Amino acid sequence: MRLLTFWATHGGELAAMVERHLFLVFWSTLVAVAIGLPAGIIAAHRPRVGRPLLAAASIAQTIPSLALLGFLLPLPFIGGIGPRIAIVALILYALLPIVRSTAAGLKSIDPAVIDAAVAMGMTRRQLLWLVELPLALPSIVAGIRIATIVGIGTATIAAAIGAGGLGEYIFRGLSMVDSTVILAGAIPAAVLALVADGVLTWLERRLSPGRRRVSRAAPIAVATAAVLFALATAGIGAGTRNTIVIGSKNFTEQVVLGELLAQTLERRGVTVTRRLNLGGSFICDRAIRSGDIDAYVEYTGTALAAILKQPIVKDPAAVFTTVRDEYARAGLSVLPPLGFNNTFAIVVRRGDAEAAGLKTIEDLQRVDGEWRPGFGYEFAERSDGYAGLASAYGLHFTAPPRVMDLDLVYRALATKQVDVIAGDATSGLIKALDLSMLQDNRAYFPPYYAVPVVRTAVLLARPEVRDALTDLAGKISADDMRAMNAAVDVDHRDVGLTVKEFLMRMHEG
Repeated sequence: MRLLTFWATHGGELAAMVERHLFLVFWSTLVAVAIGLPAGIIAAHRPRVGRPLLAAASIAQTIPSLALLGFLLPLPFIGGIGPRIAIVALILYALLPIVRSTAAGLKSIDPAVIDAAVAMGMTRRQLLWLVELPLALPSIVAGIRIATIVGIGTATIAAAIGAGGLGEYIFRGLSMVDSTVILAGAIPAAVLALVADGVLTWLERRLSPGRRRVSRAAPIAVATAAVLFALATAGIGAGTRNTIVIGSKNFTEQVVLGELLAQTLERRGVTVTRRLNLGGSFICDRAIRSGDIDAYVEYTGTALAAILKQPIVKDPAAVFTTVRDEYARAGLSVLPPLGFNNTFAIVVRRGDAEAAGLKTIEDLQRVDGEWRPGFGYEFAERSDGYAGLASAYGLHFTAPPRVMDLDLVYRALATKQVDVIAGDATSGLIKALDLSMLQDNRAYFPPYYAVPVVRTAVLLARPEVRDALTDLAGKISADDMRAMNAAVDVDHRDVGLTVKEFLMRMHEG
């Protein structure tokens, strides 16, 4: 019932996502056929050349989709945020079934038929177009069918790099731990796979009536493979009883903070298991409440508005007290703040801010009809996110927000693929990419002080954990956090080494 209601209230958005999904699959499959068909013909007629072609296509097929997208992201011409890189990745995945099925279909033709055609005086070109390709067509269509179904499933992963499609709902649902939103994207993807499989299977059987019926189980499995992969990566294994399991969310600052907690405990002789890069706020909150992790760093404003669903409060002390007391009822202890306030930052390119005279978020009213925003999945859905911000400031962006992984929004802004983003005030990329933060002149955002959240049972059983983590209280300034983030994001330094050097300086000071 909730799923139907969600679809009914998001009908326009769903239609746009389905359209983008079909766009990605159609063009990638079309290009893959244009490349794969000649490659399959070469593979069948010239085995020495064909073997390397098949090997290259096979290698591309074995690369995990997220890894392939990450590899293509920085490449010139084809890299960058958006559908271009997604189409390139989908083409690479579609090549193997098309090349292999074309080659197999041509090789399966009875040699007697070829001899008869040659005896009739056909040229090589006539033989190919009038005899070989028509006879191999059922096999070729089978390869296209497989490539299409693989493309529909893999296209859901492309939402991670801002390419759109049904994967947006899947990633939003994962970040919010909302099965309704996950299914809102997964079910239409599975339906698209079934429809594509049915149409192409019908065509294949018309071309070759003797073929056996093709199983319908495969397209469903493939179409939802990306969902299962994402769910698997979000799953968390509980640590052993003699170790403390430290978790973190899936962006740079959180990984740094998770490593900071881990190394602080290890300096006190505590054995630590790291479960970093888990996902968004709701995944970490679910993990600590279920006992799968023992501690992670949360932000007070996030805990208040997004997790506890409490009204936004501006006073930092009041927010901390409310969060601490509410978490205590769930068996969780909120330790004193680490020292810095990482509020949401509305960020634009510095040159654009100077040209348009933008200093505050309210000033965006001058350009909201021309600019396109870009957000992470959580900000697009949270109560203290985009909808509330737009209402508080009267913003009416005519272009829909481009939603992508949080770590990509800064580069999307710098490369002019979006014009305004919601980032973090302590991000090292703001200065490195010559970006500018706009002042929250209406004080919309609550305070977001970083606080360690620990299972109370762990603190009772291991008092040294409280002592170690409490020692961090007030020791990390916004400049400290910004410097560590820049070391990792800009200078590409190792997270562990960056944190180790900070702790050494902190204790020496």
